[in-house]
Amino acid sequence: MEKRKVIIVGSGPAGYTAALYASRADLKPLVILGHEPGGQLTTTTEVENFPGFPEGIQGPELMENMKKQTERFGTEYLSANVTAVDLKERPFKVVCDNGDELLAETLIISTGASAKYLGLDNEKELIGKGVSACATCDGFFYRDKIVHVVGGGDTAMEEASFLTKFASKVTVIHRRDTLRASKTMQQRCFDNPKIEFLWDSAVSEILFDNTGVTGIKVKNTKTGEESTRDTHGLFMGIGHTPNTAFLEGQITTDDHGFIVPSNSPHPDTNVPGVFACGDVQDSYYRQAISAAGTGCMAAMRAEKFLEDHE
Repeated sequence: MEKRKVIIVGSGPAGYTAALYASRADLKPLVILGHEPGGQLTTTTEVENFPGFPEGIQGPELMENMKKQTERFGTEYLSANVTAVDLKERPFKVVCDNGDELLAETLIISTGASAKYLGLDNEKELIGKGVSACATCDGFFYRDKIVHVVGGGDTAMEEASFLTKFASKVTVIHRRDTLRASKTMQQRCFDNPKIEFLWDSAVSEILFDNTGVTGIKVKNTKTGEESTRDTHGLFMGIGHTPNTAFLEGQITTDDHGFIVPSNSPHPDTNVPGVFACGDVQDSYYRQAISAAGTGCMAAMRAEKFLEDHE
């Protein structure tokens, strides 16, 4: 069974940065790419808030550049999903869906968190063309435009509040007639003149043309009545699901499944030799630049761990 000093599970800004630092430290890391090589940025069009690109850069191009940079220093890649790990003893066992079984002296988890969507027709195809799950990433593109936000928790309220910096009008669509968000977040949105609420409602269809989203159909959850609303953007504020199921409870997580660092501010987990970086351990910032920073930290901690356990 092949053994590696460092195996990185997942890619994206965190995984690629971890690979860059690990490979430059001559640890010869293997990155197992996962079901979405490059992470969420591969579904994003223009990225304007990553330092070093004054004119912005396309998300897929940024991720491809990061990958090429790691390959320059010897990072190897495996196109597979990790289905299980055994963390009871070192070296750790990693099982992939292609049948490969590997051993790792240290393990870096950068599997990210997947935004929750509604499951509507054409929804995924319209990501970056009017459908988004990140107001911080995409809000700038909706200056003086009408947008709608789906959800009733803190995530939805945060998205709506942020979007008022740019949009002319923000409508929050919620299935019920009361919000789940904290009272403070609720009041902040109620007090904002740019935000209105559409209660007891659910989006039933996304309308679009060759330019992107043009409107939505909304159904009243009590009466069944359907109406059409013009909009330039539809933002999902229904949360994220961290990709941690394959860990099977071997790593400490919070109530939502996000990995909890055991040695903050370091990215250590409760299992010595296992480190976590990126959105899989970050339910708050969820930015490419913060994910990259934690990837650097994870690789440096893995290097230190290996030095201490030679």
